Order: sequence, then structure tokens, then C-alpha cells
Amino acid sequence: MNGRESDLVVLVADKNMEASVRGLLSRREALGLRQIRYEIYVHVRRDPGCFLGGHDFLRPMAGRTAHALVLFDRIGSGREKNTRESLEDLVTGRLASSGWDDRAAAIVIDPELEVWVWSDSPHVGRVLGWREAYPDVQTWLRERGMWAEGERKPEDPKAAVERVLRHVRKPRSSAMYGKLADLVSFQRCTDPSFLRLRQILAGWFAEDTRL
Repeated sequence: MNGRESDLVVLVADKNMEASVRGLLSRREALGLRQIRYEIYVHVRRDPGCFLGGHDFLRPMAGRTAHALVLFDRIGSGREKNTRESLEDLVTGRLASSGWDDRAAAIVIDPELEVWVWSDSPHVGRVLGWREAYPDVQTWLRERGMWAEGERKPEDPKAAVERVLRHVRKPRSSAMYGKLADLVSFQRCTDPSFLRLRQILAGWFAEDTRL
């Protein structure tokens, strides 16, 4: 760790995102990562706070932590007209200027965290509380015009999650997001922000296969 106290600090926009990241990092071997020491913080101002003040929040940790990540949703950030990539560049630049140099990065989820939920994994329906043999949850959403035929994701991933949870009368919770991160194969999620997260983590913490 080059004398630093921690390998990674992650700043996220809410408890659901925290649970997702914690679940992902708990499966480091599936990600091909070595053992790391990490901390996760939730910004009190959620997505706008991460966008506008993530660099200030993390500045005091630059000397004692090897790497930093800031994660937030594009929708709700207050910069919905910007692209995911432009927001990532803005925040990553601020981090570099606040003491992190090239040791930090931003991940912007487009449109929102729920885009990571939807895949063809059978675990998704079960974790959401779906108990009907037919139709499956994807077919049920298509019948209601929320998931276009041939598309990999619902048009509005968050609305689709909320519609299913209302139907099964299950409250949304951070535990649900953590359980999905624990169960669903990483190979099934092809969302660009998720793939970027995997790539960055692998670049920083890849397991040494020579050992």
C-alpha cells in the first residue's frame, strides 16, 4: 500500500449504492482482485453532493489512502443534460486537482443505480420478491409497456423496480441491492458504468496470478 493506511475509499450517493458496492467488493475473487482494505462513505447531499463536493469530501484522505472512487446517478445529480462521460471527466479532474492526481476516478450511473439491477439472471426476480411461475418478471413488465421487446433493460429501470415491488408488496431496501450484488453473476451486467467500475478496480487491485 506504499505506506498508506487504506487501499480504497469510496464515496457514494445513498445507502442503496453503498450496499451494492459493499456487495461487489465482498466478491473480490470473482472480480479478480487481491485482498484490499476499503472504506465506504455516503454523502449527506446524495447525488448533487457527490458531483459538486466529492473532491472536497475526499481531499483529507488523499495522503493516507491509495485510491478513491466517487459514484453517483446522472438522474438526480442536477446535471441531467450532461452525458455520463462528461460528468465523470469533471469529477475526476476535480479529484486530480485536490491531491489525488491519477489515483482517483468517478463513476456516473446512467440513468440510475437500478440499471444495474436488470439482467437475465433468475436471481433478479427472486430478490425482488417475484413468486409467480408465469409470467416471469420481464414478461410481466413487457405486458405493461415498461420493457420493450428486444431491449436488454427497461426504459426506466427505477420505475420498473418500483412497479414490481408495489405488485409484490415488498418495501425497497438497501439490503435488496446488497443481495443482488452478492448473487448475480458479474458477467450478466453489461451496463457501461458497471464495466468501467470493474475495469478501474482491476487496474488498481488486480490479483497477482503469478503467485
